[in-house]
Amino acid sequence: MEKEYIERLFDKELDFYLKIVGAIQIVGPKWCGKSRTAKRHAKTIVDLMKKKTRDQYVNLAKKAPEVLLNSGDKPILIDEWQIISFIWNSIKEAVDENGGFGQYILTGSVTDNTTSNSLAGEENEKHTGTGRIIKKMMRPLSLFESGDSSGDVSISNLRKGIFNAAICQKTISDYSYLVCRGGWPLAIDNDKEVSLQQAKTFFNGLVEEDLFSLKDVPLRKDKQRAKKLLRAYARNISTAASNESIKADIKENGDEIDKDTFVKYLLALQRLYVIEELEAWNPNLRSKTAIREKNTRHFVDPSIATSALSITPESMFSDMRTFGLFFESLVVRDLRIYCDTIGAEVYHYRDKLKREADTVIVFNDGSWALVEVKLGDEEEIKEASTKLVELANDIDDKEHPKPAFLMVVTGTNVALRDDNGVYVVPLGCLKP
Repeated sequence: MEKEYIERLFDKELDFYLKIVGAIQIVGPKWCGKSRTAKRHAKTIVDLMKKKTRDQYVNLAKKAPEVLLNSGDKPILIDEWQIISFIWNSIKEAVDENGGFGQYILTGSVTDNTTSNSLAGEENEKHTGTGRIIKKMMRPLSLFESGDSSGDVSISNLRKGIFNAAICQKTISDYSYLVCRGGWPLAIDNDKEVSLQQAKTFFNGLVEEDLFSLKDVPLRKDKQRAKKLLRAYARNISTAASNESIKADIKENGDEIDKDTFVKYLLALQRLYVIEELEAWNPNLRSKTAIREKNTRHFVDPSIATSALSITPESMFSDMRTFGLFFESLVVRDLRIYCDTIGAEVYHYRDKLKREADTVIVFNDGSWALVEVKLGDEEEIKEASTKLVELANDIDDKEHPKPAFLMVVTGTNVALRDDNGVYVVPLGCLKP
């Protein structure tokens, strides 16, 4: 029996963009719910997942794309559209000719580069589709969507200076489970062991098949090497570890990988929307301090990392530093989902003096907020609060306005505003 649909923050995004562009390409990892969400917004469905109808649709796309693109009421969903990615130019032309909004929804778990345009029988230059087709990323569920956050504290409200203290019912043990469970729709409201298995199954499919399925990123099938690389990446989660550091980790664990092959693996993981690194924010500082611009390493969901390292909710407590890094990645996942909803971007900040903010929220009007992540230690939370104030004071307010707010996201139980004016907010209280 099909599980009941879980309302997504992405539903509102999709409704909005269907009113302003001709076509939307929804990208994201497998199993995050792209197809099911898209089907709720489509009036006609071209389902390329089903083998019995796939060949029929592929042939029609090759011989008469205009027929396929007018095969029913709009919006038309083309599910797993990368199978017929050669139809891109035809979609762009159909949007131009029809001149309407909300005509097509395209979904897929890999980029459209994975299928050659030559499937159409010729090498066609692919038009960008700018202004006609937009790409929107969908991630696994946030804690607010899965019902694991009360939503008592809103990022949008904090931006306006609106805040009410709140109590969070989540414990640190709850967070160890939520990190390992992840936000996979099939894992929600299931028995614990069934829920935890979803991330493991995703990981197994990744190292056994998915990583080696991309036509434009050819990798020799080597399950053990793929596991070692993903374990090394997972051990460096929420850090700015260099490629060389991760390669050295792989070598220490019994394998050696050359630079080109390593880069191919990372590219394949990006194409599959498995890793999603956090870029650096570069503000103007009053002091002449060099900015560190390395990306922070993250998976699209931290449960992929715990699956790679065979970490359970119980074993998480054997290394609290690592637990803290996994918790930070969980926070980054949720902040990205929430900020997508409110038109904001998420970055990280670190300078040569080792001053840092785990995340920086930049809103669409140029306002911004600094956010640190601390699992639960009271002294660390106080120290993070003080450092956020110091960093905010060093940012040139002629180039950037004062921050909309400063926040430490925690695994504690009380949402409050501390003596520094910094919001201390449990992750289980947050919402957009």
